[in-house]
Amino acid sequence: MKEYSFNEFLTSKIDVDQKNLSELLSQCPRKEFQKGSFLNFSGDLCDTTFFVEKGLLRQYSIDNKGKEHILQFAPEGWWVTDRESTFFNKPSKYNVDALEDTTVFILKQELLDKLEKVIPNFTAFNNELLNNHIRHLQNRITLLLSATAEERYLTFTKMYPDILSRVPQLMVASYLGITPESLSRVRKELASKSSNSNS
Repeated sequence: MKEYSFNEFLTSKIDVDQKNLSELLSQCPRKEFQKGSFLNFSGDLCDTTFFVEKGLLRQYSIDNKGKEHILQFAPEGWWVTDRESTFFNKPSKYNVDALEDTTVFILKQELLDKLEKVIPNFTAFNNELLNNHIRHLQNRITLLLSATAEERYLTFTKMYPDILSRVPQLMVASYLGITPESLSRVRKELASKSSNSNS
């Protein structure tokens, strides 16, 4: 598991004065959460964006029957927030918890405002991140509405290549919107196809 600092993330994506950036980020909180800890609870106001530097987070809701529905996994280099809660001042519908011991860089809106002032092209970069997030959500909705279980699983393995070894099958099935039994069947069928093609 590779640690991926927020500083490293920004400097790999955009041209920025390292000294100014380091001084600004040094004033911002970085926090460690043990496996099983909650970063945000459903019903609370979520006014924070979490950038995962090390570890793995999960964002999910729970329906009236107590069933979990996973919206997102966030390994190293990924973001987690609830934009409806943050920007429209609404109670969050989602829990966020740590599936592993996790280190996050905590971004408040004040930091984002400062980054826009210090880094000339940060606004365009931030908009690109937002549009990419929207694109992923749209694709996810389309998959849930129309794709087969196998298609959903294959897309999942491309998006999260190392997640299968880090989370239980039950959680993967929840993310895919299928039963654990269906997930097991899909994996067996794919393994059988792979075996036949190699024989």
